[in-house]
This record gives sequence, structure tokens and C-alpha cells, in this order.
Amino acid sequence: MEETLRRFFERYESMANRVLANEMDVGETTFAFASEFIAASPAGVMAGKNDDSLKVSMAKGYARYREIGTKELRIRKIAITPIDALHFLVRVNWRSLYDLQDRPDLTIDFEVHYLLQVRDGEPKIFGWVSGDEEAVLKEHGIG
Repeated sequence: MEETLRRFFERYESMANRVLANEMDVGETTFAFASEFIAASPAGVMAGKNDDSLKVSMAKGYARYREIGTKELRIRKIAITPIDALHFLVRVNWRSLYDLQDRPDLTIDFEVHYLLQVRDGEPKIFGWVSGDEEAVLKEHGIG
């Protein structure tokens, strides 16, 4: 199962970068999410559905990433903790690269904890916990 989860996130990473480069519609990435999900960050807890509202939200998010100069998202490390036979906590260490135009490119590392369920052999994200993205961007003079 560990290899299945690693390949899942490698595919997710590849698709995220294609969306950033405007080479793929963000709607194609929603395969990764369960029909319903939760997200938590310092801004609060949100529940959502994998429907048109997710596509709209993701499109806005990627537009913002492009606007602030995000060039690339890369996985640095993945740590997988089984919860039971069908559920996993996957800690992903990401590295983001920003083109700041008036200064050298900037790299920011961050971590997201994902909750996944495997059904019929297919992993789906049903939750994630992330840090304060806006505060980290402000620390680096972005946004």
C-alpha cells in the first residue's frame, strides 16, 4: 500500500505543476479527493464536497499561486502512517519555488498532513491539516 500512496502523491504533484503552468484544467485534479472532505488550518476548519464548488475554489487558489509567482511545487519527503487497513495519515513535506521578478527566486518548504481512505484500491484524500500559509508568505515578502 505504501507504494500505491507514493505513486498517488507523485501523480498529484505532477498534476499540480501542470495546473500551475496552465497546461491542465484544475478540474482534472479533483480525482484525488473523496466525495466529502475536511480541511483544518489556523484559519479554522472547513468541510466541503467534491463538486463544482471544489473546482471553483481550486481554480481561485491556483490563480492566486500564479499571481504571487509560484513556479513549482515539489515533494521533498513523504511519511506514511497506517491508521488501519484502509486509512492512512500521510505527511508530505513540500518545497515551493517562487519567481519574484525583482529579486532572486525563493524556495519555501512546508508540510501538509493528509488523511486518506483507500476504496477499491484507489486512495482518496478526505482531509488535510496545514499550517498558516499566509503568515509564511508574508514572512518572505510575498502576497
